[in-house]
Amino acid sequence: MNQIRFINPQALAKPPGYTHVVEATVPGRLVYIAGQLGLDRDGKLSSDFRLQAVQTFENLKAALAAVGAQFQHLVKLNNYLLDTKYLPVFRQVRDSYLPDRNRPASTTIAISGLAREGALLEIEAVAILPPAAASRSRSKATRKKRGRSSSTKLVR
Repeated sequence: MNQIRFINPQALAKPPGYTHVVEATVPGRLVYIAGQLGLDRDGKLSSDFRLQAVQTFENLKAALAAVGAQFQHLVKLNNYLLDTKYLPVFRQVRDSYLPDRNRPASTTIAISGLAREGALLEIEAVAILPPAAASRSRSKATRKKRGRSSSTKLVR
Protein backbone atom coordinates (compact mmCIF):
# COMPACT_ATOMS: atom_id res chain seq x y z
CA MET A 1 0.00 0.00 0.00
CA ASN A 2 1.25 3.45 -0.96
CA GLN A 3 1.36 5.78 2.03
CA ILE A 4 2.77 9.30 2.14
CA ARG A 5 2.62 11.35 5.33
CA PHE A 6 3.28 15.10 5.46
CA ILE A 7 4.42 16.06 8.97
CA ASN A 8 5.17 19.39 10.62
CA PRO A 9 6.42 18.52 14.12
CA GLN A 10 5.17 20.88 16.82
CA ALA A 11 8.77 21.26 18.06
CA LEU A 12 9.65 23.04 14.79
CA ALA A 13 8.55 26.48 13.62
CA LYS A 14 5.59 26.48 11.22
CA PRO A 15 7.04 26.42 7.68
CA PRO A 16 5.95 29.04 5.13
CA GLY A 17 4.60 27.08 2.14
CA TYR A 18 6.28 23.70 2.56
CA THR A 19 6.37 20.66 4.87
CA HIS A 20 9.28 19.83 7.19
CA VAL A 21 9.04 16.04 6.88
CA VAL A 22 7.60 13.82 4.15
CA GLU A 23 7.58 10.10 4.91
CA ALA A 24 6.87 7.64 2.13
CA THR A 25 6.19 3.93 2.49
CA VAL A 26 5.67 2.96 -1.09
CA PRO A 27 5.62 0.16 -3.56
CA GLY A 28 4.94 2.97 -6.05
CA ARG A 29 7.18 4.83 -8.45
CA LEU A 30 9.79 7.47 -7.63
CA VAL A 31 10.25 10.20 -10.23
CA TYR A 32 13.27 12.52 -10.21
CA ILE A 33 12.97 15.70 -12.25
CA ALA A 34 16.15 17.47 -13.33
CA GLY A 35 16.56 21.13 -12.51
CA GLN A 36 14.10 23.20 -14.52
CA LEU A 37 14.77 26.76 -15.61
CA GLY A 38 12.36 29.41 -16.83
CA LEU A 39 13.04 28.56 -20.48
CA ASP A 40 10.06 28.46 -22.82
CA ARG A 41 9.66 25.77 -25.48
CA ASP A 42 11.83 27.79 -27.89
CA GLY A 43 14.63 28.10 -25.32
CA LYS A 44 13.90 31.77 -24.61
CA LEU A 45 14.36 33.23 -21.15
CA SER A 46 12.62 36.33 -19.79
CA SER A 47 14.69 38.80 -17.79
CA ASP A 48 11.78 39.18 -15.31
CA PHE A 49 12.00 36.93 -12.22
CA ARG A 50 8.23 36.40 -11.88
CA LEU A 51 7.93 35.34 -15.54
CA GLN A 52 10.88 32.97 -15.13
CA ALA A 53 9.32 31.49 -11.98
CA VAL A 54 5.95 30.95 -13.69
CA GLN A 55 7.66 29.32 -16.70
CA THR A 56 9.74 27.13 -14.37
CA PHE A 57 6.60 25.82 -12.67
CA GLU A 58 4.94 25.32 -16.06
CA ASN A 59 7.98 23.26 -17.06
CA LEU A 60 7.67 21.23 -13.86
CA LYS A 61 3.98 20.70 -14.64
CA ALA A 62 4.89 19.38 -18.11
CA ALA A 63 7.60 17.10 -16.69
CA LEU A 64 5.16 15.71 -14.12
CA ALA A 65 2.47 15.20 -16.77
CA ALA A 66 4.93 13.17 -18.85
CA VAL A 67 4.73 10.43 -16.20
CA GLY A 68 1.06 10.88 -15.30
CA ALA A 69 1.80 12.99 -12.21
CA GLN A 70 0.58 16.33 -10.86
CA PHE A 71 1.88 18.78 -8.28
CA GLN A 72 0.10 16.81 -5.56
CA HIS A 73 2.59 13.96 -6.17
CA LEU A 74 5.63 16.10 -5.32
CA VAL A 75 7.42 15.17 -2.10
CA LYS A 76 10.61 17.28 -2.42
CA LEU A 77 11.69 20.51 -4.11
CA ASN A 78 15.19 21.94 -4.26
CA ASN A 79 15.06 25.62 -5.22
CA TYR A 80 18.10 27.59 -6.32
CA LEU A 81 17.76 31.39 -6.50
CA LEU A 82 20.36 33.81 -7.78
CA ASP A 83 19.41 36.25 -5.02
CA THR A 84 17.28 35.99 -1.87
CA LYS A 85 15.57 39.28 -2.81
CA TYR A 86 13.45 37.12 -5.14
CA LEU A 87 12.18 34.91 -2.29
CA PRO A 88 8.82 36.72 -1.73
CA VAL A 89 7.94 36.53 -5.45
CA PHE A 90 9.16 32.93 -5.63
CA ARG A 91 6.88 31.99 -2.72
CA GLN A 92 3.86 33.69 -4.35
CA VAL A 93 4.37 31.83 -7.61
CA ARG A 94 5.14 28.50 -5.89
CA ASP A 95 2.07 28.78 -3.68
CA SER A 96 -0.15 29.41 -6.72
CA TYR A 97 0.89 26.01 -8.15
CA LEU A 98 1.03 23.80 -5.07
CA PRO A 99 -2.02 22.40 -3.29
CA ASP A 100 -2.87 24.14 0.00
CA ARG A 101 -2.34 20.96 2.02
CA ASN A 102 0.47 18.42 2.02
CA ARG A 103 3.09 20.59 0.40
CA PRO A 104 6.42 18.95 -0.44
CA ALA A 105 9.52 19.22 1.71
CA SER A 106 11.57 22.08 0.31
CA THR A 107 15.04 23.57 0.43
CA THR A 108 15.78 27.02 -1.00
CA ILE A 109 19.30 28.36 -1.32
CA ALA A 110 20.90 31.40 -2.90
CA ILE A 111 23.71 30.60 -5.31
CA SER A 112 26.28 32.62 -7.24
CA GLY A 113 25.22 31.43 -10.69
CA LEU A 114 23.41 28.91 -12.86
CA ALA A 115 24.56 27.06 -15.98
CA ARG A 116 22.38 29.21 -18.27
CA GLU A 117 23.31 32.89 -18.46
CA GLY A 118 20.37 35.07 -17.45
CA ALA A 119 18.64 32.31 -15.45
CA LEU A 120 17.49 33.61 -12.07
CA LEU A 121 16.22 30.33 -10.57
CA GLU A 122 16.26 26.58 -11.02
CA ILE A 123 14.06 23.95 -9.40
CA GLU A 124 14.58 20.19 -9.19
CA ALA A 125 11.89 17.89 -7.86
CA VAL A 126 11.06 14.41 -6.60
CA ALA A 127 7.58 12.92 -6.95
CA ILE A 128 6.04 9.64 -5.82
CA LEU A 129 3.24 8.06 -7.81
CA PRO A 130 0.99 5.33 -6.48
CA PRO A 131 1.33 1.88 -8.06
CA ALA A 132 -1.89 2.21 -10.11
CA ALA A 133 -0.70 5.45 -11.73
CA ALA A 134 2.69 3.88 -12.37
CA SER A 135 1.14 0.86 -14.12
CA ARG A 136 -1.20 2.90 -16.30
CA SER A 137 1.56 5.33 -17.25
CA ARG A 138 3.93 2.53 -18.18
CA SER A 139 1.39 0.57 -20.19
CA LYS A 140 0.23 3.67 -22.11
CA ALA A 141 3.83 4.62 -22.85
CA THR A 142 4.62 1.06 -23.96
CA ARG A 143 1.63 0.95 -26.35
CA LYS A 144 2.51 4.36 -27.83
CA LYS A 145 6.23 3.67 -28.19
CA ARG A 146 6.06 0.11 -29.58
CA GLY A 147 7.99 -0.05 -32.78
CA ARG A 148 9.28 3.55 -32.50
CA SER A 149 12.53 4.93 -31.24
CA SER A 150 12.32 6.99 -28.07
CA SER A 151 14.56 8.90 -25.73
CA THR A 152 12.66 7.33 -22.83
CA LYS A 153 14.15 4.06 -21.61
CA LEU A 154 12.63 1.58 -19.19
CA VAL A 155 15.30 -0.17 -17.13
CA ARG A 156 14.39 -3.15 -15.00
